[in-house]
Amino acid sequence: MTEPLRWAVIGTGGIARDFAGDLRLSGSGELVAVGSRTAARAEAFAAEVGAPRSYGDQAAMLAADDIDAVYVATPHPAHHAGALAAIEAGKAVLVEKPFTINRGEAEELVAAAKARGVFLMEAMWTRFLPHMVRIRELLAEGRLGDVRLVVAEHGVWFRHDPVHRMFDPDLGGGALLDLGVYPISFLSMVLGTPSTVTASTQFGDTGVDGQTSVVTGYAGGRQGVATSSMEAFLPNRASIAGVDARIDIEPWWYRATSFTLTARNGAVERYEFDVPGNGLRFQAEEVARCVRAGLTESPVLTLRETVEIMGTMDEVRAQAGLRYPGE
Repeated sequence: MTEPLRWAVIGTGGIARDFAGDLRLSGSGELVAVGSRTAARAEAFAAEVGAPRSYGDQAAMLAADDIDAVYVATPHPAHHAGALAAIEAGKAVLVEKPFTINRGEAEELVAAAKARGVFLMEAMWTRFLPHMVRIRELLAEGRLGDVRLVVAEHGVWFRHDPVHRMFDPDLGGGALLDLGVYPISFLSMVLGTPSTVTASTQFGDTGVDGQTSVVTGYAGGRQGVATSSMEAFLPNRASIAGVDARIDIEPWWYRATSFTLTARNGAVERYEFDVPGNGLRFQAEEVARCVRAGLTESPVLTLRETVEIMGTMDEVRAQAGLRYPGE
């Protein structure tokens, strides 16, 4: 019997809580420690999620011999430092999306992981959900024919609060990095790295983007459209349209859900999936699978693709004039 991967989590926010809960649904890993900037916060979070140990000292946690992998779930600007420390400690590392603030930081993490010979992956958990696995299979089988257009949106309304992380430039706030990374990554999964990027951005009063829409271009005239908003509650649908058929993923497409394949002749195929929990356990299982196989990156979401996705978002921000403190 294969021993479970022993995890530590850096960060105590909602996504860290969801990950800890979903890890209990998986036989591939177990949570052994949590870390935060303060010992009191770490201790309280450990009690909440059932972790046996807590640390207010990140270096002490990373020095522990019984930790195999680290999930970095801090606010965006802290991803680089937390991940780099874990890499240097020789741990396998899963970094919450967006991977970093910009492409330069992403390239630094990739170079460090390659030099150290440790596993590294972006926690784009949607990529590993069962319905996404089946969609990639259908695409590989050529069921849609030549894919011409991919459309995805992620819009969640946030009450205006200048001190909330979504509105705070110092925390990498705004729609693009937090919400837009989902549809942009989806476009990348289906169409690859774009040759052209055209963006339209609307700013809020704190200096971060409230809404951003992106049109991406590819060889042969293929297109992608990614929309993100923290001002509008969108249907959150996604579709992949080919010359022979179309896939429509139901609302909240980036969560565990179902989809329909509709052929040009009107024939319909329905794909339904029942997934307990929040769907985050599948990325943990991918990390465990790769580590046990001696891999230093996932073939499902390669480090090169993650870097290219950060590059696409850099281009969007460059067109909008959106910069974060310290860049």
